[in-house]
Amino acid sequence: MTDCRNHAIRNLAIIAHVDHGKTTLIDALLKQGQVLRDHQQVGSLIMDTNPLERERGITILAKNASVAYGGVRINIIDTPGHADFSGEVERVMNMADGCLLLVDAVDGPMPQTTYVLRQAFQQNVTPMVVINKIDRPEARVVEVVGMVQDLFLEMATKAEQLDFPVLYTSARQCFATTDPGVTEGDMQPLFQAILESVPPPTGDPSAPLQMLVAALDYDNYLGQVSVGRIFEGTLRLRDDVALLGRDGGTTTHTLEHIFVFRGMERVEVPEARAGDIVAVTGPEGVSIGDTIASQESPNALPIIAINEPTVRMTFGVSTSPLVGQDGVHCTSRNLHERLTRELRTNVSLRVDATPSPDVFVVAGRGELHLSILVETMRREQFEFQVSRPAPVTKMIDGKMYEPYEILNISAREEHVGVLTEYLSGHMAQLQDLSYGENGYVDMEYKIPTRGLIGFNAFFLRTTRGDGVKSSIFTSYEPMEGEIKSQRGGVLVASEGGVAVTYGLINAQGRGDTFIEPGATVYEGMIVGSHRREGDIEINVCKEKKLTNMRSSTADVAKRLNATVRMSLEESLAFISDDELLEVTPLNLRLRKAELSTLDRKRQRRNGVRTRD
Repeated sequence: MTDCRNHAIRNLAIIAHVDHGKTTLIDALLKQGQVLRDHQQVGSLIMDTNPLERERGITILAKNASVAYGGVRINIIDTPGHADFSGEVERVMNMADGCLLLVDAVDGPMPQTTYVLRQAFQQNVTPMVVINKIDRPEARVVEVVGMVQDLFLEMATKAEQLDFPVLYTSARQCFATTDPGVTEGDMQPLFQAILESVPPPTGDPSAPLQMLVAALDYDNYLGQVSVGRIFEGTLRLRDDVALLGRDGGTTTHTLEHIFVFRGMERVEVPEARAGDIVAVTGPEGVSIGDTIASQESPNALPIIAINEPTVRMTFGVSTSPLVGQDGVHCTSRNLHERLTRELRTNVSLRVDATPSPDVFVVAGRGELHLSILVETMRREQFEFQVSRPAPVTKMIDGKMYEPYEILNISAREEHVGVLTEYLSGHMAQLQDLSYGENGYVDMEYKIPTRGLIGFNAFFLRTTRGDGVKSSIFTSYEPMEGEIKSQRGGVLVASEGGVAVTYGLINAQGRGDTFIEPGATVYEGMIVGSHRREGDIEINVCKEKKLTNMRSSTADVAKRLNATVRMSLEESLAFISDDELLEVTPLNLRLRKAELSTLDRKRQRRNGVRTRD
């Protein structure tokens, strides 16, 4: 019988929770994997090519690289560790034959680790485990290994998945070992374990071509680039192939370029065989999940299944009086084209039209998933306005259902009371609580997704960064109860103009302000907040009148309090249903959906809500 395995290749997905050292481990593999030239300076976080990834310290986009060891090319598939980007995991996991589960020697397995491991088991990949950060003084290696074994007993779908190798590493110090007592060396033991544990990819190179597209890219010179794995057959340059779409349509194209991965680079080759991960150009109009097949025998591969989004918000054309001053792309056509383009690569995103041609409903996996899209678009010189995130609800048997999540928190004991009070007002149900020896308390809650909107900012302020939290979708359940509001009212500019110190001092007599002197404001713009309910219209452009007894600037500077500055996520969590966030490349402005003070009063009198 013919052996249809490609022994010169291993396809390995690396999965881990956020901040468990996955990107640092890949750095070590690339540096010791015969892919970098002598004296080449590459720095750290090599795989985090997106600026937002480096700023936030998380992997957002799944990426491909390769290393060489013992005459074998190891294709590395880097996957996000945050559940909000789980769509990236779902679309690339089917390219792998094995997965490396990376677990922190202090934290142990986390909820989002559970999610990506479940995806790996559903794709029937062979697992191996690496316990990272064993050099930390507080490392609890034996206990964490036991936790991993319990996780595998719970998650495994086959008995073979329980037979996995365990290695121990310090990615920062670039060594791996099979003995946790060893604290030096290199990554050779890990390379050897990959070759022994991960099976070579299967596929008959003489069979009709079948390649599943799992990622898309674009090159200004080459056009659309399709990335995926060849399951059967051989790709050859200038061959005519059939593109089988998710909708059942078939088109014919010619392969213009074929690339394989060497380190972080793409190297052009004349052909590629079954089992390899490649990038090709030529086919146009490709979508993730499409099959590139033989023209003579076009058979489609199973479509990539993607879970549904749970959080939505509206993206609309900016109606601000200041529109066009900061950005370049401001029209509904620009906005629609950009969101449509995002759908081609961001498979867990959904975009729906509304009765207004200038407003679109965008749904994603979580608040972070959508905020990353907003931040990306503003860096691309877009100006638009967005609403507060809300859960994606379903109507089942005449009753409204909403998404629920499992929230895990690890925080110091002195913060537990404040966190518990907040979560209890957001309909969270305590499932488990345990006290650790290091003064931290581990808590598990079941909470509706709408109760988590804005929790991240509150958690960071409360714990002062000394805490860990994670959440993952669990189920849809009937919508019941109201979320306790943490916000009072807002200060709304009653007139447009330029904010002056005297006007801001009057505003600070009512509450906190969000802008500084010299800022341009317009009627309906939110310039501050106060503790009581209801909105207060205030003129921050009002100047102090001159008299023969006093100066316009006397005692002003020392009386002006500090301005409250909010991040993008904090701004999204702050706004209410009748408010919007104006997003530009240079500014984030809070505003009322209806800018006219007179029209807002008329709508309140008639009981009309003003959200899009």
